Amino acid sequence: MALPQGFLPLTDIPAALHPRLAHLERRLNESLREADARAERDGEEPPGEAWAALAEARRGELARVLAVSNLVAESLIRFPGWLAYLDAEGELDRAPDREQCDRLLADALEGAADESQLHAVLRRFRRARMLGIVWRDLTRPEDVDMWLTAASVSRLAESVLEGALGWLETHFAPRWGLPAPTADGETQRLVVLGMGKLGAGELNLSSDIDLIFAYPEKGVTRGGKREYDHQEYFTRLGQKLIGALDAVTAEGFAFRVDMRLRPLGDGGPLVGSFNMLASYYQDQGREWERYAMLKARPVAGDIDAGRALLAELRPFVYRKYLDFGAIESLREMKSLINREVRRKGMAGNIKLGPGGIREAEFVVQAFQLIRGGRDTELQVASLKAALECLAPLELLPQAVVDELLPDYAFLRDLEHVLQALDDRQTQTLPDDTGERERVALGMSRGDVLFDDWPALVARLDEVRERIRGHFDAVIADPEEDAETPVTDEEADESTVPLDEWRALWRGELPEGEAQTLLDRVGFDAPTSLRRIAGLRESRAVQGMQRIGFERLDALMPLLIDAAAGSEAPSTALERALPLVEAVLRRTAYLALLRENPEALGHLMRLCGASPWIAEQLARHPVLLDELLNPATLYSPADKARLADELRQVLARIPEEDEEAQLEALRVFKHAQVLHVAASDVAGARTLMKVSDYLTFIAEVVLDQVLVMAWRTLIRKHGRPQRRDGSRVDRHVPEFLIVGYGKLGGIELGYGSDLDLVFIHDGALKGSTDGKRPIDNPVFFTRLGQRIIHLLTAVTPAGALYEVDMRLRPSGNSGLLVSSLDAFADYQRSQAWTWEHQALVRARVVAGDGSGAAESAGDASLKARFASIRGEVLARRRDPQTLRDEVVAMRHKMRDHLGSRASEREAGRFDIKQDAGGMIDIEFLCQYAVLAMSHDEPALLEFSDNMRLLETLEATGRLPPDDAGALREAYLAYRDTSHRQALTKQGGRVAADDVANHRRAVSDLWHRWLEPTE
Repeated sequence: MALPQGFLPLTDIPAALHPRLAHLERRLNESLREADARAERDGEEPPGEAWAALAEARRGELARVLAVSNLVAESLIRFPGWLAYLDAEGELDRAPDREQCDRLLADALEGAADESQLHAVLRRFRRARMLGIVWRDLTRPEDVDMWLTAASVSRLAESVLEGALGWLETHFAPRWGLPAPTADGETQRLVVLGMGKLGAGELNLSSDIDLIFAYPEKGVTRGGKREYDHQEYFTRLGQKLIGALDAVTAEGFAFRVDMRLRPLGDGGPLVGSFNMLASYYQDQGREWERYAMLKARPVAGDIDAGRALLAELRPFVYRKYLDFGAIESLREMKSLINREVRRKGMAGNIKLGPGGIREAEFVVQAFQLIRGGRDTELQVASLKAALECLAPLELLPQAVVDELLPDYAFLRDLEHVLQALDDRQTQTLPDDTGERERVALGMSRGDVLFDDWPALVARLDEVRERIRGHFDAVIADPEEDAETPVTDEEADESTVPLDEWRALWRGELPEGEAQTLLDRVGFDAPTSLRRIAGLRESRAVQGMQRIGFERLDALMPLLIDAAAGSEAPSTALERALPLVEAVLRRTAYLALLRENPEALGHLMRLCGASPWIAEQLARHPVLLDELLNPATLYSPADKARLADELRQVLARIPEEDEEAQLEALRVFKHAQVLHVAASDVAGARTLMKVSDYLTFIAEVVLDQVLVMAWRTLIRKHGRPQRRDGSRVDRHVPEFLIVGYGKLGGIELGYGSDLDLVFIHDGALKGSTDGKRPIDNPVFFTRLGQRIIHLLTAVTPAGALYEVDMRLRPSGNSGLLVSSLDAFADYQRSQAWTWEHQALVRARVVAGDGSGAAESAGDASLKARFASIRGEVLARRRDPQTLRDEVVAMRHKMRDHLGSRASEREAGRFDIKQDAGGMIDIEFLCQYAVLAMSHDEPALLEFSDNMRLLETLEATGRLPPDDAGALREAYLAYRDTSHRQALTKQGGRVAADDVANHRRAVSDLWHRWLEPTE
C-alpha cells in the first residue's frame, strides 16, 4: 500500500529539507509496495499496514529522523519491516539492556552455519540496533541524552564482540581445539581490552573500536585436530574476530577495528601474553601509552582475567606520586595534533581543532595522569565519571566542571549528528548548505532550538572558546606567562627576563656579567654562581637521561627567578638546591615545580625562612605536592578535619595492604606537620596553636596505628577476654595509649618524640579465640610491640615518630604493657616522686573512642585511668620531703643536661635545662599539683602547664603577677624553641636576651622550693 499524502508532517522541518523528504517518501513507497507483495505471497503481515497505523507523534519523529539521517533512511528503505518491529519492542523509546542485546544476538546467530553467515548476522544486527540508537538520539525521548546514546553504542559493540568471539571459539574448536587451563586450573579465553571511547563506555555513533588482545598464559591447545601454541591460536582467533567485525561485505561492516594501540603498534604481535604485556609496559611503555591505557577496560572474552591484567598494569598508568611530567606529554601530543590540523586545514574539525573534544578530554585526563595514583577516585575509564570527581577533590572549581560537562556534551551531540548523516566517522563541519540544514535540525532538540546554521555556529564558537580557556589554564606552558614582556613602566632594576636566567643557568654568560646580574637582585653573587655551576656540572646532572635533563633545564631558570623574588635570595637558593639534587632521578618532581610557578614561589619562601622545612622537603620530596594548594598549606586542619582527611586517604587503600596504608600514614603525617610549619613561619598561627596542631596530628596518627595493630592481632589470634570472661568487640580496641611529657602536655614541637605508656584491662588469664590462640597477656604485649613497630619502622617516607617507653612502670625493666590494676598498684606503692611528677603531664591520647578510628575505643577505660591518676596525684604528701625530692631531681637534670661552665661564661643560656628555664617552670607546676591538689582538685583537670598556671592563679595559690610572669616566660621560651628548631640553631641563646624571664622564674623557684638564707 502507498503512504497517504502528507504522511510525513513537515511542520517542524525547514523548508529547504522538504524536497529531501519528498524524495525519501517516494523511495519508501516503492520499498513498501515490494515488501507488501512479498508478505502477501509468503502469507505474512504486510509492513505497509503497520506504517499506515503509526501515530501522528511517531510520524513526526519519523519525518525528523529521515530529514537528518541517511543511515536511518537507507535502513528503512532496505528493511521497511524494522520500523514496526522496533516500535512494537519499544526500542524507538528506550535502549535494550546488555542482557537483551546478548539474547537477541544469540538468537540470530543460531542460524549462522559459516563465517559468511556470521558476518551477515552481525551486520544486520548492528544496523537494526543503530537505527534505534540514532532514532532516540535525534528525537530524545525522556531521559535520553548524549551520554546514554554513547553508552548504548558501547553496549552494542561489546555485545557484538562477545557474540562473535563465542561463535568463533565454538566454530573452530573441532579444528583448533581450546586453550589449556592456566596453572590455577582456570579456563583460558581471549581477553579483549576496549580502548579509547569504547573502554570509557562512551563510543561515537560511527566510531572505530580500539582494541588490544591478550591471553593469560602460554601453552598449547587441546581437543582439536592439531595442537596450536597459544600465541598462534589466539592470533588466529583475533584475526577472525577482526574480520567478523571489520570486513566490508554486501551488508557493509559491523565495526571498524583499530589495533594500533597494542604494544609496538602495527609492527608488534597481534596478541600478547599477560607476562609479555606487563614486561613491555614496565620496560618500554611510553607516555602516550599511559594516556591510552587510562580508558582500558575488558569488554569481551575473559572479563575477570582482563581486570586482573589491568590491575597489574595500574602502576604503569597511575604513578604513586603526583606526575606533572604527564602535562608535558599531553602538551607535546596536542602540539602534534595542532600541526596536523594546520597542515590539513582542519580548523573546522570539532574533535581536533581549537576548543574541541580532544582539548576537553585532555583537561580531564591530565588530572587523571597527574593525580590518579594518589586520588584513586580518578582511576575510572569514563571521562564523565572522572570529570565529576574533579570538584569534590578540589582539582577544579565546581563552576568550571559545570561548564565543561555541558560544553563537552554539546560537542559530542554535534559529533553524533554529523556521523548520523551518513554513518561515517567524521568530526568535520560540512560545507554543503543542505547538510548544514540537516545538522542544525538534528541539534534542535528539547528546549534547545537553532533557527539556522549561523545560530548553531554561534553557539559552537562560545563552547569552543570556553573549552580552549580551560584547556589553556591546565595544559598551557608556564613559561608563556613567565616570559610575558613587561612595559617600561612595569620594569625596574629587579626585573630579569627569564631568558637571562636561562643563559646564566646554562653557563652562557661571561662570569662578570653573571655576577652583576645576581648582585642586582640581591644574591650573594660569588656563592650563588658557584653553587649553580656546581649543580650544572655535577656528575649526577651530566648522567641524566634526556627527558630528565630537559625537565631540569626548563625548571632552573624559573627556580632562580623565584629565589630572586624571595626575601633572602641566596639563602633560599642554597637551601632549595639540595632538594633539586635529591629529585634528579625522580624527575616528575622537577616537572611538578616547573608546571606550578606558585608552588615554586611557596618553596622559595619556606626554604628562605626555615632550613628545617627545606631539609624535610629534600628528605621527603612527596611533600612538594602540598605546595600546590595554598589554602591548606598555610591552614593546618583541626583534629576533626585531620581525622576525616586521614579516613579518606586510607579508604582508598585495601585494608589488608598494611604496607601501603602505613606509607600513606607517614606521608600524611609529614604533610600535616609541613602545613603547621608553613603557617608558623608565615606568622599565621600563635605558639599555642602550633603545639595544639602538632599534638592533634600525633593523636590522630596514634588512633589509626592502634586500630591497624588491633586489626592485625585480631585477624591472627582472635579476640582476647575481658576480666569478666566475655570477649572484647573485634572492632573496639580495649587498650589505652597514654601520652606523657610534651604529648601529654599538648606542647609538642617539631621533631618531638612521643613518651608513651600502654594500658589494657583484659583478663590476666585465658586466651584468645582465634585459629592461632595466644594467652591474653601475650596478645596485649604483641599489640604494644606492633604499635611501636608501626610508629618507628623506617620506609621511603621516613618514620612516623620516635617513641620513648621509659616512663612505663619500672621503666625499661618493666612490662611493655600493663594492666590497669597493675599500673594503679605501681603508682600507689612503688612509684618515685619523679614518676608522680611525670603523671601530672599524663593523659589518654588514643583508644578513648574520640580519635580517627572508624569505631570507638573504650571510653570507660579512659575514665578509670583518669580516676586512678587523680587519686595518686591528690595524695597528701609531707611538704618538706616533696620539696627535697623535687629539688634533688632538678639539680640532677641540670648537672647532666644544662649548659657547661664555659658556655655560661660565654653568656649562653639553655632555655630548656638551665636554672630559670622551661624545666624549672614545669617542675614548679608539677610540685604545685603534688603539694596542693588534695585541697585544690581543680589542679587535677589539666596536664598542660599554661592551664595549670591559670588554675593556680584562679585558686589564689599563685599571685597574678607571678602567674603572669611565669606564663610570659614559658611562652617566650617555647616560642624561641620553635624558632630555633625551624632555623636549626640549637637550644642555647644569649643569656642577656632572656634575663628578665630567667629572673622571674628563679625568683619563684627560690621562694617555693629553695628559700635563700
